[in-house]
Amino acid sequence: MNDGALTAMIADDEAPMRDLLRARLAAVWPELRIVAEAANGVEAVALGEQHKPDIAFLDIRMPGLNGIEAARQLYQRSHIVFATAYDQYALDAFEQGALDYLLKPVSAERLATTCARLRSRIQAHSPVQPDIGQQLAKLTSLLEHKGTEKPKAGYLRWIQAQVGASLRMVSTREVLFFQSDEKYTRVQTASAEFLIRKTLKELAEELDPDEFWRIHRSTLVRVDAIGEVARDLRGRHMLRLRGHPFELEVSRNHTYLFQQM
Repeated sequence: MNDGALTAMIADDEAPMRDLLRARLAAVWPELRIVAEAANGVEAVALGEQHKPDIAFLDIRMPGLNGIEAARQLYQRSHIVFATAYDQYALDAFEQGALDYLLKPVSAERLATTCARLRSRIQAHSPVQPDIGQQLAKLTSLLEHKGTEKPKAGYLRWIQAQVGASLRMVSTREVLFFQSDEKYTRVQTASAEFLIRKTLKELAEELDPDEFWRIHRSTLVRVDAIGEVARDLRGRHMLRLRGHPFELEVSRNHTYLFQQM
């Protein structure tokens, strides 16, 4: 470990996620020096060997080597913190062990808790980490068996929404529907609404068509959020979302999506 300021490396294949984590680390742990950033697992291993950071923040899903494979080569000299957008990894593999993890998009509160734990561990001169080989093997197994849950390569995964002076990263998994709103596009999640400048046409081209259907010239909806479609008194097809009060109109040109009606 370094005698001076503690150092860290950030590895994530998505630049906005690296930017977000770097900014939040600066807020909750300003003394921590970010000495390297990697865009894939191979870079992470090379930069880890070069800079020997005290802490390595590793995205689980990366090209080349995934974060777990990279961790196998780094954990003996760096404290490992995994970042993942997939809750099942946290639930299935982190609860019982010494591995630290962050769910993406990383919240300031969770990051502050993790950083406090890392500070205590490092100041106490604890081992970099106990033998985590078994946990890494378990995570590798989860990746192999649940790989089908990975979003398809090339499709939009994150929406950047300006909220006041802050940039909010919204996972497309959180979005119930997108709807044109004059000069903006409304992004609706279960708990919040955002406005972005990206057009519905651009979104339709960038989103996975198996996950989002266009039901109207002004509306894209998440397929697995659809609860039911019914005709109203005027004969229009109206879509209701499962567990939410929203009702969306299905245009005549898109009723073919619900052919069983």
